[in-house]
Amino acid sequence: TTPSTGEPAASAASSTSAIAPKHGEFFGTDMRKDDIGGDFTLTSGDGKPFSISSLKGKVVLLTFGYTNCPDVCPASLPPYREVIDQLGEQAKDVAVVFVSVDPERDTPEVIDKYVKTFNKNFIGLTATGDQSIPVVKQQYRVVSSKVNQKEDSENYLVDHSSGAYLIDKTGEVAIFSRYGSEPATIAADIKKLL
Repeated sequence: TTPSTGEPAASAASSTSAIAPKHGEFFGTDMRKDDIGGDFTLTSGDGKPFSISSLKGKVVLLTFGYTNCPDVCPASLPPYREVIDQLGEQAKDVAVVFVSVDPERDTPEVIDKYVKTFNKNFIGLTATGDQSIPVVKQQYRVVSSKVNQKEDSENYLVDHSSGAYLIDKTGEVAIFSRYGSEPATIAADIKKLL
């Protein structure tokens, strides 16, 4: 199953203190009782192995996509940049991680260049060597599949789950923020996890 539902996002407000979740403690879907997530190691933009556990002590906004995505990915990363901007000084305790579901085309260099166009501190990860995107996708219940691929063609799309996980400072998945959530509501949820 893909995590695609969540609490309705409140409309954007100038201050996160002026908005409140409609139900419960968070705007996003509370995932703390679900068996989801876990550590994994992929390759970062500098070509070196990068483990998600190396970010313990920070809140991690983890999202999945690919650099050739024509719609969802380019539309989802600017709001995450806005989330970081809204956090101000607290942003130093938050990491945004973008994992490619298309490692055939998304080399470390490609993924690094892509995420840095949105924010110089965003972390792009892809699989190299014997690293396994299917295992990571299973851990986080991410679904993706190639579509519109002709034989021997590098021109294809990848249908994939959208949204982002907020991982708390201990490394546990806490919240799922659905695609289209307002930056102010994501920032408010992150502040509660800091």
